[in-house]
Amino acid sequence: MAKGRDVRIRVILECINCVRKGTHKESTGISRYSTQKNRHNTPGQLELRKFCRYCRKHTTHNEIKK
Repeated sequence: MAKGRDVRIRVILECINCVRKGTHKESTGISRYSTQKNRHNTPGQLELRKFCRYCRKHTTHNEIKK
């Protein structure tokens, strides 16, 4: 049996600064990363600091729904 298959799920992280600003002067885009998380260890939303290529700095990326 594949015991651990349902525990790890794929999530998408999105930059909160890009979402708030809407569009940038240089380019229109929102930084997104895809990763996995363990449902049992992290039941809430995932929040990580990642590099945003549109903001050109490290910003907070929050989990979004698919």
